[in-house]
Amino acid sequence: MFYIGRMLPKRNPDEVLKARGADTRPDGRFEPYRREREDDGWDIPEEERLLRTDVVTETPRSIIARNSSPDVPFDRSINPYRGCEHGCIYCFARPSHSYLGLSPGLDFETKITAKPTAPALLEREIARPSYKVAPIALGTNTDPYQPVEARLAIMPGILRVLRDWNHPVTLVTRGRTVLRDLDLWAELAAKDQAAVGVSVTTLDADLARAMEPRAPTPAVRLRMIRDLSRAGVPVRVMVAPVIPVLTEPEIEAILTAAREAGATTASMIPIRLPYEVAPLFRDWLQRHRPGMAAHIMNRVQAMRGGRDNDPRFGHRFRAQGHEAQLALQRFRLARKRLGYPEGSAPLDCSKFGPPPRAGDQLSLF
Repeated sequence: MFYIGRMLPKRNPDEVLKARGADTRPDGRFEPYRREREDDGWDIPEEERLLRTDVVTETPRSIIARNSSPDVPFDRSINPYRGCEHGCIYCFARPSHSYLGLSPGLDFETKITAKPTAPALLEREIARPSYKVAPIALGTNTDPYQPVEARLAIMPGILRVLRDWNHPVTLVTRGRTVLRDLDLWAELAAKDQAAVGVSVTTLDADLARAMEPRAPTPAVRLRMIRDLSRAGVPVRVMVAPVIPVLTEPEIEAILTAAREAGATTASMIPIRLPYEVAPLFRDWLQRHRPGMAAHIMNRVQAMRGGRDNDPRFGHRFRAQGHEAQLALQRFRLARKRLGYPEGSAPLDCSKFGPPPRAGDQLSLF
């Protein structure tokens, strides 16, 4: 089920939004019915209320998710949360809330599911004799350092398990709470077992506030890069997503600012608008950038074969067309000029093994 422009179903009129990316609550694509509000004729005003974030807990049977996609450089990942309060309007993970019977719109950023048993599940899974070590990716769907993590603190437990088992790990985040765990990241990095990617979409604070309403400002993200780098953690600046017309002109500026902050590698990903994300993004454009909306979407479609999104394996993170190739060439030239290497050093998997327990006999060598 897809909606165009302002045809998206509206939120409850008594809901007051503060720092939210979406403005609507469209039904997920798996729902058999579409809900619409109708005036019942009773002229009784309802009390307005601020829409707040609800967090519930989940007890899954496993925590390591596997994938075989050729588009990503990892085969396993951990996501301690479903949904993300950062509320980035373009987030490709929004459709995953449809699997829960929730809306990819406002529900995605206000109804969060946490997995507090993640550290115990992780240790149980990597302790199996059949387990084969390879880097685990964190933050591949939703940000593990989103605002609620400051209170629930699931990540320190995950990192301690990985540290104790000498298990390599990567992270993608834009959450400032990562600095709370700086000592753990530094310990892993000192053994060549950690790398962190920080997503910087724009350097324009006003644009970031509208597009990523509860994520840290661009200045804070650059400080995250600086602090992680000074602690010895390899940091990749992720110019992602690149939005034609809107953020594309900033490619070189973002790479320069991140390099000055200490980033050692860089990557770029064009915007993806899968399933329900496309109408939500169109709605956001009409609310925040109406004069540019048609131009932006024309450019998006030009790099996606005439569609809002190209879901084919091998194409999801790539763009096509002359303008997309020009943006990629600009990125590569700026990366080379600023001294970024083309790739990053592999993480060390050779030390993986169970941590010593009380009473274990120590090795003589």
